[in-house]
Amino acid sequence: MRKLLTLIAFAAIAGILLLSSAATGRPAGQDQVQPVGTTGAAGDHRNLAGFDAQIRANADRMLEEGRQIFRFDTFGDEAYWGDQLQLHRAVVGAKLGGVGPGLSPKMALSLGLKVDADALPPDLVTAIKAGNVDLDDPASTVALLKARAVVGVSAFLNPDGSARSVGIQCALCHSTVDDSFAPGIGHRLDGWPNRDLNVGEIVALAPNLKPLTDLLGVDDPAVRKVLKSWGPGRYDAELNQDGKAAGPKGRSAATVLPAAFGLAGVNLHTYSGWGAVPYWNAYVANTQMHGKGTFFDPRLKDKDRFPVAAKAGYADVRNTPDLITPKLAALQYYQLSIPPPAPPAGSFDAQSAQRGKSVFESQAKCSTCHVPPIFSEPGWSMHKADEIGIDEFQSDRSPDKRYRTTPLRGLFVRAKGGFYHDGRFPTLAAVVDHYNDHLKLNLNAQQKADLIEFLKSL
Repeated sequence: MRKLLTLIAFAAIAGILLLSSAATGRPAGQDQVQPVGTTGAAGDHRNLAGFDAQIRANADRMLEEGRQIFRFDTFGDEAYWGDQLQLHRAVVGAKLGGVGPGLSPKMALSLGLKVDADALPPDLVTAIKAGNVDLDDPASTVALLKARAVVGVSAFLNPDGSARSVGIQCALCHSTVDDSFAPGIGHRLDGWPNRDLNVGEIVALAPNLKPLTDLLGVDDPAVRKVLKSWGPGRYDAELNQDGKAAGPKGRSAATVLPAAFGLAGVNLHTYSGWGAVPYWNAYVANTQMHGKGTFFDPRLKDKDRFPVAAKAGYADVRNTPDLITPKLAALQYYQLSIPPPAPPAGSFDAQSAQRGKSVFESQAKCSTCHVPPIFSEPGWSMHKADEIGIDEFQSDRSPDKRYRTTPLRGLFVRAKGGFYHDGRFPTLAAVVDHYNDHLKLNLNAQQKADLIEFLKSL
């Protein structure tokens, strides 16, 4: 009797599960996963409880903290840019207690510095629109700095309002603006590389380059010549590791500023794969921005490959207090949250792009390395120079001596200054022609045109 009741019970349960399966359209026992953090009732985080609610709260906190760090945190680097290089003195000029003519807003914009329109006080907005702000006066630049409106730059002021130091942030190189107010003035576009920014010319304004001359072992004119050779949208993040100022054929060793968007799911961050996003943030904050933190990379002890780094002790940097490490998690979270921007409407031929997608995934073999949807390779996405048909100068400057497969989303943002790490290919057509020749793809004119339109659509 007991066995009979057990069988009846099992049969009843099975019947209920079958009915449930039929009603939901999925196999019994496979509960539908409810999305979290999306739009609609299913993703309404207000209904979360317990540890799920803690996860959501932590995500919200990290996102906002990361944004503030990315935009406004100097990590204490004003001790270098202001106290040592005295860059702020060149910005304010002799009339305001500094040196030289000063940096006017017109000159600042010509050097690629950007202004956050949302940070401008209403009275300043009114004055600019009325033409009552002297854009040739460094005092107007100081006013913008006081308003925290210069993207990626912070002024540190004395009680009387004069500048005593200056620091920089991640946003200096990796944000721009949409020019909605005026050229160079608009809403922030975080993660977009500022391909107008002439980092070298700005650094060369500093009255005291002795920290750089001592580090590199060359005189002041030589350092200034190298800095001025970079040009807009370029920076050399390895100069103070290996001391190499020029690449093949005498061209500058600087690389084009990379995008900081679309990095979610992408392992390595740089053109030559030094490390992932948190590695590179620590590397830049400590060794390039010259903030006060902790950084460890024993690879930089190699005196043959990285003589300047070995001399400077960059393989093991320790500062107390550490103003960088506690901020790396939130900074990474924010950067991974920045999506690749969609190309502007009408900027590509949709039908041609659809055909180009087929070329991308078949004859052109692009998707072998640029795997959708991240358009890089999951895992260790590194290749030797001969695999991609270029010289090994830049790859040999990195520990692994390889190039990373760069993600392709938002290519339109990176068109200015050229493609590849050094901008050697001025157009997408030049990139396609290079691979067509190097890999012997035998693409015809129509296939190449369609492939270009697909790349423009990403």
